[in-house]
Amino acid sequence: MSETLVELKQVQLVAEQRTILRDIDLVLSRGQIVTLIGPNGSGKSSLVKIVVGLLKVSAGQRLLVPKLRIGYMPQALKLDKSLPLTVRHFLQLSRTKPAPIDLLIALNDVGAEHLLEQSIHTLSGGEWQRVLLARALLQKPDLLVLDEPMQGVDLTGQEELYNLIAQLPEKYQCGVLMVSHDLHLVMAATDSVICLNGHICCHGHPESVSNHPEYLRLFGLQGSKGLAVYSHHHDHQHDAHGCVHPHHSPVKQES
Repeated sequence: MSETLVELKQVQLVAEQRTILRDIDLVLSRGQIVTLIGPNGSGKSSLVKIVVGLLKVSAGQRLLVPKLRIGYMPQALKLDKSLPLTVRHFLQLSRTKPAPIDLLIALNDVGAEHLLEQSIHTLSGGEWQRVLLARALLQKPDLLVLDEPMQGVDLTGQEELYNLIAQLPEKYQCGVLMVSHDLHLVMAATDSVICLNGHICCHGHPESVSNHPEYLRLFGLQGSKGLAVYSHHHDHQHDAHGCVHPHHSPVKQES
């Protein structure tokens, strides 16, 4: 049985009198890749921030294995273009003060060792994402948390990066929580898929979920390239601010 790294029990998040997340039960284990999907405004980034400890829950429990090391790759990290930073200097800004050999190992593991002395401002979208992934790996993580790791990466680069991420649980003996919209590529590179829309709509192993009637209602194939496009059938409604409201009963507020 895989070691549980993080467990969320009946987690709720309320901000400015809006219920962003409710009734969230989640287990993240060593050696497993869990992919989080859902429409914009569904609470994916909020859930990620709860997992890494950047947001406190309004109700429920967040349980961690002792001395848990988390490597976090945020959704966006913008740096002042006037800063003359090379990839080496950028990675040396890590709180862990990595040794030169550790920089090379992390960059090699993401296929970006040739970028070590390059300016971060000249990197392509795919190169920048690989450098950010290397930065997260420098923490020697038990849990690797990747919030939209494919931003700015072309389709070919996405497939390469997903294949790379799929190898990390074994190489680093870590668990992975990944946020993604690219279902056509994710399905081959994940152990479990969670659909979020303010609450967990459905979840399970990709091979069992892909033919499930509920899954088929949630996702469809569209377009000449056969890309999986998210289409969510609601059992609730959202107001103008994205707040989730069930059709038949109000959200239960926990004390």
